Amino acid sequence: MRSNRRSRGLEMGVLLLFSELLNVGFGVIPPVTLGAIIGQTLLFLGFIDVPWDRWDVCISAQNVWRGRDWRRLFLSAVEHADDRHLYYNMISFLSKARTLEPRYGSANFAIILAFITTLTSAFYVALGLGCANILHDSYYLQTCAIGFSGVLFALKVITTMESSQYSETRVAGIAMPSKYAPWAELILIHVLVPNASFMGHLAGILAGLTYTSTPVGALVDSLIRGITGRAIWHEWTARRYYSRY
Repeated sequence: MRSNRRSRGLEMGVLLLFSELLNVGFGVIPPVTLGAIIGQTLLFLGFIDVPWDRWDVCISAQNVWRGRDWRRLFLSAVEHADDRHLYYNMISFLSKARTLEPRYGSANFAIILAFITTLTSAFYVALGLGCANILHDSYYLQTCAIGFSGVLFALKVITTMESSQYSETRVAGIAMPSKYAPWAELILIHVLVPNASFMGHLAGILAGLTYTSTPVGALVDSLIRGITGRAIWHEWTARRYYSRY
């Protein structure tokens, strides 16, 4: 199936996104961050010609695990349902990635982003299978999602873990330790936006915690160092090291 995106034209969300990028300044946005935003925008508009429509690659446990359509693990994350979906996701990504990319280095950040994207999708499939088996409801197998918001929750966890141990943030006007913010936002978005993918957002949190709080993260960092030659230093690693002494 060929994509018919080119018939859309420039929508308001795309114009707002472009205006925001101009306000920030293209020259100060790190290259991988800028490339990811521009790439997803061009894909949404149809300037990147692909042989599928956005919903052809939506992710579900049925399509990925039972259908063995592994490409959805990555492609589903870079597709968006409409211009507002794209705008809000890319603005949120910009705020997080502008902090993380300079800290890790562009090459390292690109690999981490690809890993986190795939891991988030894998958790989404696992959650769908688990819920379907436990609740005996095929809905969790078949529900199909697209968008970058799960990855954003993973990046939110990583950004939070890189901040001070005692930092605070506000969610809906309520002050709380930053480490609880992703969970509070998960619940808040589910209440305020019932159509949002709760499983997708939860999968992102689990992916972020896997990277920051399990040996998987150290293994990934070691592999990245072997590829790029640049080590990754984390705030949470330093805290754990000094807590021992």
